[in-house]
Order: sequence, then structure tokens, then C-alpha cells
Amino acid sequence: MSNAEREPAALRCGATDDADHAEAAAEVLSARDVPLGGPRSMTVRRTLPQRARTLIGAWCFVDHYGPDNVADTGGMDVAPHPHTGLQTVSWLFSGEIEHRDSLGSHAFVRPGELNLMTGGHGIAHTEVSTPATTLLHGVQLWVALPGEHRHAARDFQHYVPTPVRVDGAEVRVFLGALAGSVSPVRTFSPLLGAELLVEPRATLTLTVDAAYEHGLLVDQGRIRMAGTTLRAAELGYLGTGHTTLTLANESDEPARVVLIGGTPFDEEIVMWWNFIGRSHADIVEARRDWEAAADRFGEVEGYPGDRLPAPALPNATIA
Repeated sequence: MSNAEREPAALRCGATDDADHAEAAAEVLSARDVPLGGPRSMTVRRTLPQRARTLIGAWCFVDHYGPDNVADTGGMDVAPHPHTGLQTVSWLFSGEIEHRDSLGSHAFVRPGELNLMTGGHGIAHTEVSTPATTLLHGVQLWVALPGEHRHAARDFQHYVPTPVRVDGAEVRVFLGALAGSVSPVRTFSPLLGAELLVEPRATLTLTVDAAYEHGLLVDQGRIRMAGTTLRAAELGYLGTGHTTLTLANESDEPARVVLIGGTPFDEEIVMWWNFIGRSHADIVEARRDWEAAADRFGEVEGYPGDRLPAPALPNATIA
């Protein structure tokens, strides 16, 4: 998905000083609403990045949207747009999205199926909800690539995880390993990504890697983690040092959450629009190449419309 804000914020992101300390309680990150386009556009709830915390492992961007009635909003129709220095992770709870990219990939995002795209040196893609979609509901996540891989070649991977049962919950692991399930999808730093459906009033304890920091995004329901209650659209954060993670559904309805994690990302990155670099100069170069239709990003075939133009750069150096 594109960051379609007309005046995207420029952020320098890096691991925070407290990332290597176990915490007694979860830090709660609230979402802000971001409209993607005009008056009939979708609105996403963005919990990462924000001033309080910019990274969880290498996860640098968390957008949560829906359930969105496409008859009211028109659904998702994101024209060709670029990415650098990252991987995009698309995960749906309902609906269907058609994906095309400049690698030549043509695929569909469906509930319970992972689409992961690598845009290191440069890639372009489109995302359009299909005519069969009535409700669109899911998450779009970005992963920052470490310095040695930030110019990685374009790539696209599709994976359908097999759900596993754990203490009153159904777990789908789309990246990394959890609850005995291991995803074969390639990443460039240690990562975890999983959807959990937790039965009413159920409590489960998961064994996790103590070297990871974790984030828990609540889609629906009310979940207690590390003594902290998290409500829908909130993202709970736990630092490193935890060998287990206990989650309790405090409601009489099923709860759905997305668990992300990874080792602290110890590099500073610069994020602006759909680009991740290491300096202001990296962002300026990527924007110039996109506006010039350089070979760096390639072309997306099959989309009946124009490319997204890059917004104007901020009037200050991104530092």
C-alpha cells in the first residue's frame, strides 16, 4: 500500500534506548486516522511509526483498516507507486485485493494468505480491491531492510500458513516461528508475524524469543498482555527479555490480534512517503528517479490509469 498522505511526515527512525529491557507492563500505542485519498476514500488507523516509538524490531509501519464498506468508500484503488529499502506485508481479514508489480507479479491478497513484496533498490506496484469485495478489512505492514540488504533485488512471495491450535486460540504464522509453526518466507532480519484468533475468556501462553521485542495489534476484542488491557486498534509494545507471552481475552466475544516482533533494529533510517533510506540525499534521489520514470522502479502492466506522482519534498533537510 502507498502512504497516500498529501504531506507525508519525514521521520528519522531508530531503536529506542529502552528496547533492551524487559518491561513489567505493555506500552500502549494509540492509532491516528489517516485518509488515503479524497472524500470517499478509505481511512486507515496508523499505530507505527509515531513519536513515542518508531520501530518494533524491523517493523516500521503498521496500518490497520476496516471493516470498510466498499459501496460507501469505493474500496482500495492505489495507482502505480514506488518503494525503496523495505518489504511490504499484506494481510487481510476479509475482502480481496489484486496486486500487480514491476517484477511482473500478478497475484491476489485473500484472508489468511500472505503477500510479501521486496522493494530494495526500487519496485513499483498497484493494489485494487476486486469487484467481489463488499467489506475490506486487514493490515498493511512495512519492514525496513538492514543496510547490507537495502538495495536488494525486487522480489515477491506468496504463502498460505496452516493454522495451529494453542490453548483456546488459532494461530497463523506468516513470518518467523511461533507455537511450533515456521514460515518459509524469506526476510532479511529476524522477524515474527502471526494472526491469533482467541476464544472468549481464553488465556494462552506462548513461548517467544527473549531477544525479540514484540508488538500486539488488536483488531477486535479486548486482550490483556503483561497486565495491560489493549482495546481495538491499539498496539501494545513489550521490550526484549521475555521468554513467554501470556494473552487473555477479557471479553465474551472472540478476539483477533496480530503479533509482530523482531530483534531491535540498531540502524537509523529515514522514512518519507514510500521511501526508506539512510539520508536526506537517498530520499531526494529516489523521488527524482520516480518522477523521471527511471528504470530503477520499472513499470506496472495492466493498471488502467496513471502513476501516483510523488508529493513535494519538505522545505527542510530530513535529519
